[in-house]
Amino acid sequence: MLFLCLCLILNLILASCGVRKSVKHVPDIKPYPLEIPKVNKINDSTFRFNQNYLVKNRQQLWELYIKGNALQLGYNNGALTQNLMQKQEDVFFSKVEGFVPSKFKQNLLRGFLKWYNRKMYLNIREDYQAELYGLSRYSSDRYNFIAPKFLRSMYLHGAHDIGHAMQDLMMVGCTSLAVWNENTEDGNLLIGRNFDFYVGDDFARNKLIELVEPEKGIPYLSVSWPGMIGVVSGMNREGITVTINAGKSKIPLTAKTPISLVTREILQYAKTIDEAIAIAKKRKVFVSESILVGSANDKNVVIIEVSPDNFGVYKVENTSKVFCTNHFQSEAYKNDKRNRKQIAESHSEYRYEKLQELLQENKKVNPVKMAAVLRDRSGLKGEKIGYGNEKAINQLLAHHAVIFSPQKKLVWISANPYQLGEFVCYDLNEIFSGKKPVNGTMAKSELNIPKDPFLDSQDFKDYEEFKFANAEISDAVNDKTLELTDGFIPYYQSLNPDFWLVYSQAGKYYFNRKEYSRAKTEFEKALSKEITTVPDRENVEKYLKKTGKKLKGQW
Repeated sequence: MLFLCLCLILNLILASCGVRKSVKHVPDIKPYPLEIPKVNKINDSTFRFNQNYLVKNRQQLWELYIKGNALQLGYNNGALTQNLMQKQEDVFFSKVEGFVPSKFKQNLLRGFLKWYNRKMYLNIREDYQAELYGLSRYSSDRYNFIAPKFLRSMYLHGAHDIGHAMQDLMMVGCTSLAVWNENTEDGNLLIGRNFDFYVGDDFARNKLIELVEPEKGIPYLSVSWPGMIGVVSGMNREGITVTINAGKSKIPLTAKTPISLVTREILQYAKTIDEAIAIAKKRKVFVSESILVGSANDKNVVIIEVSPDNFGVYKVENTSKVFCTNHFQSEAYKNDKRNRKQIAESHSEYRYEKLQELLQENKKVNPVKMAAVLRDRSGLKGEKIGYGNEKAINQLLAHHAVIFSPQKKLVWISANPYQLGEFVCYDLNEIFSGKKPVNGTMAKSELNIPKDPFLDSQDFKDYEEFKFANAEISDAVNDKTLELTDGFIPYYQSLNPDFWLVYSQAGKYYFNRKEYSRAKTEFEKALSKEITTVPDRENVEKYLKKTGKKLKGQW
């Protein structure tokens, strides 16, 4: 009966007029002249079409240079990155399949997505729709059962927003900061950011640096992944920078403009902070997000704070530094209940305080010092809080880290893994002057920042092993039929001994097997560590209380 009811509801949803229109919608591409790309494969890491190219540099970062009208940009992007983009689709949709293994529930999810995204195309610029259409021509045919290629490409651009809004996943617990005047070595503006978006190591493997010269607007650099035309971290030739940090959202009723397309529009069309604010203000978003905007022309930084029903701008007075984590700071959100809860319960305020501490220690910041801030793994006052703790600036899961010098038009981008690899430097003045790549790359290698020595340490090797061990114990916690070997838990805990999670997981494992005395010891150890959030601490406390009751019952 439940099955029939759900199917009936799904059919009613799909039969609605709004859904039918959106599913059949195709953008108008007639205004755009098009030359179908014929890609010349020079080797496995170099591809060209006219002036457009894709090359992998020695740090294993892919560099994509494309130019043309909106439709041509999409085609050029898709033709050059087709293999990478299809791999990225495989990774993403396999993750979704892992979250929702039931075929029946997958069908329901597809129906829900079509309904939920029914108004998205009404909120995306027509030129971006044309670009997405061109890009989507090179998508895989394997996933046509989910949605037609163009719609699927739009859905993927809203995936960050949807996951953030629907489940409050906080897969993006990002940190960004800006300093200038007396706080930098040369007085110029310097901005750093960690994009702590983690969908697995496979998703982060093929980082893509997009160097885009659109027919209309301002050329720009963006750091993301294949198949993405939106911007999560980027700078344009005018020295406008954008980075996004997630805030606390309520569940919206329908998808509107993906935040990455709002920031893309800012990069492509804004030369000043005021122009960036005007663009953000006119777009309807469906999640809460902080957009840190730096400007060479203004020599200033603001945080634009957007949500479905509110808008604020945070400007600092009488200081030359700005910090941004995952809570709002403008007057517009002063009494916002969700924002106050975010400050009280999440790790956002802790990282904000850690930034203040690090800036006290690192006077006169330069790019090398900024990289050190972004790579910092300690807690407040240098406390060891465990590797992977989201209270750290460096949570050891970042998709990428970026450093911007807007006035000099320089950008440094971290190579894998996380923000530990070499920071590769790019000069936007050179790139968009028509200069050809040197030795197959556009990087200004003499200004690169060396990799973090931590990368070669035993602690890092242990952390990488910890991730595998953590997945194994998580399976055993969720499935009581799985038994771990006698020495597994001590070994697992030795890999990351300062992290509260290794003791909480052990406690849950013992609790599920009615070994309450051992569980109690582990939960008490967990509570002695720096636990990531208030709900996490409350969960451990609840387990400890339940364990105590079980032990009393045994007597």
